[in-house]
Amino acid sequence: MKGRIFFKLFAAALLIVIAVTAILDLAIRRAWESSLREQVALSLIQKAQMFAQRAVSTHTPQLPAIAAQVAEAANARATIIDQNGTVLADTEANPEEMENHSTRPEFHAALNGHVGSNTRRSHTLGIEFLYVAAPIEGGAVRLAYPLAEIAQTTAEVPRVLAKASGITLLLAAILAGLAAHLIARRLQRIMTFAERVAAGDLSARMDDRSTDEIAQVATALDRTARTLETSFAELHRSRGELEALLNSMQDAVIAVNAEREVLWVNGAMQRLLSGRVRIGSALLDYARDPDLLAVTDAALKGESATTKVYGVSPGKVFQVSAAPMPKHSAVLVLHDLTDNERLEKTRRDFIANVSHELRTPLTSVQGYAETLLDANGPGSSNREFLEIIRRNASRMSRLTEDLLTLARVESGEQKLALTPVKVSDLIRDACSVLSGIARERGVALAAERVADAEVSADRDAIQQVFNNLVENAIKYAAEGGRVLLGASAMQHQVEFYVRDFGQGISSEHLPRLFERFYRVDKARSRESGGTGLGLAIVKHIVLKHGGNVRVESQLGSGSTFFFSLPVISEFQANPSLELERASHVSQ
Repeated sequence: MKGRIFFKLFAAALLIVIAVTAILDLAIRRAWESSLREQVALSLIQKAQMFAQRAVSTHTPQLPAIAAQVAEAANARATIIDQNGTVLADTEANPEEMENHSTRPEFHAALNGHVGSNTRRSHTLGIEFLYVAAPIEGGAVRLAYPLAEIAQTTAEVPRVLAKASGITLLLAAILAGLAAHLIARRLQRIMTFAERVAAGDLSARMDDRSTDEIAQVATALDRTARTLETSFAELHRSRGELEALLNSMQDAVIAVNAEREVLWVNGAMQRLLSGRVRIGSALLDYARDPDLLAVTDAALKGESATTKVYGVSPGKVFQVSAAPMPKHSAVLVLHDLTDNERLEKTRRDFIANVSHELRTPLTSVQGYAETLLDANGPGSSNREFLEIIRRNASRMSRLTEDLLTLARVESGEQKLALTPVKVSDLIRDACSVLSGIARERGVALAAERVADAEVSADRDAIQQVFNNLVENAIKYAAEGGRVLLGASAMQHQVEFYVRDFGQGISSEHLPRLFERFYRVDKARSRESGGTGLGLAIVKHIVLKHGGNVRVESQLGSGSTFFFSLPVISEFQANPSLELERASHVSQ
């Protein structure tokens, strides 16, 4: 780490030094060269003016000597030119061989009484000079300074800058190494701290008393570790409480992920499966019941579901409730219903057996009571008591029949012969069978809004449903009233209804109407010969068909009882269509 930081710091310093050197080279050399040119030009102007004063007071034969003295003193080339441009004296060339200077710019300026200057390459020597000419009587004097000396002087600048840059880079390397060592040591401490935290040691702490950015990072990491330690301690405590709570439950609990792999199980689930459950294994390894897998898939799709399953443990029945959890997982709770089912079966068997055993004596009592009534004439004092015996024996006989019917439906002993049946046929049969009873009670029985559809139903069982509902409606409909039958098509089902216009039912009774022996008006129900089991029988028959029951009622406005049956699809009604569709799909 130290080496990497050193090279990064040294590379940054190198780039900075190179950039600064290049900038200084461009800026300083140009400025220096410009300054030198200005100084040389100013010096030449002053020396040219002094040269002009000496040349005016000197006779012509002495001009070469004066030019040589001035050239040596000024360290420049000296030339004397007459007004026609003819060179009279020159320190670098033979005047007689030199060309006429009348076209030189600095000579023109001097003839006009000004000090002229110009920079160009000499035709005689082939070197670039700075020329300065000053006027004299009858011509001009000129000094020429070779610019190569200025270029040679400015050429020293890069060498000086290179030396300074080398010294700067050496210092930068020393400083980079020192800085890299200090930073690497601090970063190493932070890295060691982070590795301890990553390994699970949340008690690790950082103490950096500096105020720079690295110290701020260290402080933030230390604060994060403290927060994580507190959060993990709380999470561990909460998880322990949750595990203790779930393990203390009598119900079995199992959680699965989106692939139906086991995430967690409680002790009850392990005991149920003899401790065979392994975290990460497939749920299918322990439970293959299709209903259990169906509610699991429903929960993984975000839907809550409940069902009964029989295939988790031999001889046991469970109610499985599945609910979705975050991250496309689900939790399943298995409630053992084995004892409840056994008790319920015992209760049903007891009721069926008792009802069956009561049928013969009750029939005998009812028969003997009717025989005695026939033997005792209208004026007999025993007739009233015999009528009471007959009526109660008849009521108990109906009660035992209803109990037997309900027991057979609940236990599944009464098998349903499901066939496609038109809705209109079911409504018509009900009206035909029950119209006589309605007329006897002074009630009009009629059908309305019959859906044009077919349902899957056992005609005899549904006829019993209509019998119970219509008879119940006739009992509570006022004389001269009406009872309406109908059916409405809904999605995937048809909802039948039986509506009366009697006194209605109070809202607090509605949730319990389909319970066994529940009566809204117990005295009136007994007087009418009701057993309190008719609506319970209706509910269980409809549930066996895969439908539902409900009731709507309002005091003074009558009641409407609804039950639904599944619709027969086009392919269910005509299996040949299903075969044809399958062949098309395969093609």
